[in-house]
This record gives sequence, C-alpha cells and structure tokens, in this order.
Amino acid sequence: MIARYTNPEMGRIWSEQRRYETWLLVELAVVDALALEGIVPAADARELRERAAFSVERIEEIERVTQHDIIAFTTSVAEHAGTSARWLHFGLTSSDVVDTAQAIQMRESCDLILRNLQALMQAVHARAEEHRLTPMIGRTHGVHAEPMTLGLKLALWYAELARNVARLTCARDSIAVGKLSGAVGTFAHLPPSIEAEACRNLGLTPAPVASQVIQRDRHAELVSALAITGSSLEKFALEIRGLQKTEIGEVEEPFAKGQKGSSAMPHKRNPIGCEQIVGLARLLRGNAVAAMENNALWHERDISHSSVERVILPDTFIALDHMLRRFTRIVSGMVVYPERMRENLERSRGVVFSGTVLLELARRGVSREQAYEWVQRNAMRSFHDKLDFKGLLLADADVLGVLSAEEIERAFDLGEQLRHVDTIFERVFQEGAA
Repeated sequence: MIARYTNPEMGRIWSEQRRYETWLLVELAVVDALALEGIVPAADARELRERAAFSVERIEEIERVTQHDIIAFTTSVAEHAGTSARWLHFGLTSSDVVDTAQAIQMRESCDLILRNLQALMQAVHARAEEHRLTPMIGRTHGVHAEPMTLGLKLALWYAELARNVARLTCARDSIAVGKLSGAVGTFAHLPPSIEAEACRNLGLTPAPVASQVIQRDRHAELVSALAITGSSLEKFALEIRGLQKTEIGEVEEPFAKGQKGSSAMPHKRNPIGCEQIVGLARLLRGNAVAAMENNALWHERDISHSSVERVILPDTFIALDHMLRRFTRIVSGMVVYPERMRENLERSRGVVFSGTVLLELARRGVSREQAYEWVQRNAMRSFHDKLDFKGLLLADADVLGVLSAEEIERAFDLGEQLRHVDTIFERVFQEGAA
C-alpha cells in the first residue's frame, strides 16, 4: 500500500537492508562488549568487525531452507567472517537481536517524524501570524456561534501539534531500549554488564527487566502516539474540507495548474489531499489496536506479535510521514478567502453578537432570564423574517429602556470581540517555543 507514499528516507529505515544492518550493529556491539570483558579475544573481535558482512539475497536463500531468519542471517555473516564467526550471536537469543535492532529502527523513525512535525508547526505558525486578525465566524454544532479569527483556528492546531511532539518524544524514549538478557531474561549466559555496554554503544537504555522480548506496552504506546498524531491531522484536514464546501467557501487546499478534479465535471476542485489524510488516519488507528493486542503474549513470549509488527510498524511510520509532509504542503499553499469569511460572518444578520447584548442587559440589572427572553425573541425574528438583528433591538422598547442606541452599537463591535487575540497568541507560541 505504502510504496506509493514512501519517502525514501523513511523507506530506507524499514528496508530489508537496514533491518539486517541493525541486526549486525547489535551483534557487533555485543562482541565488542565481550572483548572488553576478556570473554572474546580482542583479535577475534577486530577480525569479526572488519570482515562481518551479509547479502540480503543470500539470507533469503538460506531462510528458504532453515525457515528461521536469524539463523539465515548469522549463517550469511559467518560465510564472510571466517573462524571469528564463532563469537557471533554468542550467548544471545533471537529476540535479543531482533528487539534491540528494531528499537534502533523505531528511534530513527521517531526522529524523522519529529522533524516533520516541527516543519508542519512552522508552516502553521506562519499562516497563523498571517491571519492573526482575519475575522471569520466561529461555529459550534456546525452553526454560527460568535466571531473568531482564522489565526486562532491555526493557533489551536499549533498547540495540538506541540502536544503531539511531547507525546512522541516520550514514546521515543519508551521504545529506545535494548534487551540482551537471553531466552527468558535471566542473563543465564551473559552478565548484565554486557547488555549495559552494548546498549551504551548503540545509544539505547537497557530494559530494567525483560522476558524473552522487550515488553510490547512500549510499542503500543508508540503506535498509539503515532495514531493520535494522525487523528490530529485528520481533525485539521476535516476542518479544511468543511470550510471548502461550496456554500461556505472560506478556504481551499492548493489546486495546481493542470490538476483535474473530476473525470466527468471539469469545474471540480476537490479537497483530495485532505480526504487522503482523513482516510490514512483510520489506518493508523487500526494499527494502534493491533499494537495493543500484541501486548499479551503466552508466558515469557510467543511469536504472535512478530508478524503483526512487520506490517504495522513500517506502515504506520511511512503513512504518518507521508501525511505530515502532504499536510505541510496543504497548509503552506492553502488559499484563504477573507471576503467570503466576512460575507459568512454577516450572513446571520448580526445575531452572533446576541451574547454580548445579553451580558450588557444583565450588567445593568436585568435578570438573566428576562434578558435572555428579550434577546432571543429578536434573534428568532431575525432568523425567520430575515431582518437585521441590531435594527430589531433598536426598535425594541424593552431593550431600549435599558440600553441606549450607542450601547447597542458598541455590543456589535467586532474589535471588542477579538481584543484578546494577541494574548492568546502570546500564550500559544511562547509555550510552543519553550
């Protein structure tokens, strides 16, 4: 699925070549640690590091016979390494190598995702500043509520992206662990000092305790964090799709010269990029469920998680990498129609200022219930008879008995509604920078 969306940088991390490269990194780190403690002769360790190599094709050829990927791998390396290969995989079980190496792949992938997230945050920040004071109608339940700005909408996205960075950074730390403690985690054949030294050289933290495998709650945390990030992108993309509806028409995802929207309708400019992001977010959520299912294994370990991870880990990282890069382009190129925003803001004939009028009446001694009744009856008349709300208030004897015409006018001041936008921006972007 993912081949079409794969960024070469992310694709390489999850290639067969890189998979075996990380296995070799782990094997050689263990040999170096063994040599440091005098268990392996230094000359053999040097020879093994110099000569160790593998061929993906040869590994696959051997595996067709052995039906065991680690044995096929170590056999291929041994064919290059000669007699020093007797120290390869010394004291290790397969999951020592596979799980520790996979931690390296996941860490590298997290770093790339975090880099992409930062790029998206920069794009969102730039557009937020551009439209800090571009007024638009805020909607609740899909219905006109009160005025806001496009910049505030984008600031909201930025703050959520910052939380995703924090979640993914934490998840990255959770999965950046190695495990070299043997078949059931007892260090029966290698002392804990070997694990500590090898993990140090690999940039990993030793798991404090393990069974045969690194525990999969760590992986579930990571894939869940990736899925939550995908759901944030889905949320943002869905908002663009909604605002791009013909009858709203406030923003539009970029539509390139020569691009076609429909095979049958030449006028169509469809939000296909945002729709793709929404669809892929569903895939990530499904993968998060699979990652949670992987946590429960029989006794110290079974192999039911392995086949699942060979799909969900590369697919999740590759899909989210694509989603982030595509949505960054969408945000950067997003077309904004301020005139349409103003038109929509005024479409409801001023009833969106009803809350301010209500508070002004209450401020001057009218009970909330009475004030609500006066304001609502004028708002409903504005809706049904398509009349200007402010004009109705200025003709309402009850309202005019409490508020002057000038005070009613001030209640419709858009600048007053948006007077705290700068304060919100300061809070959001100072916290983001921190």
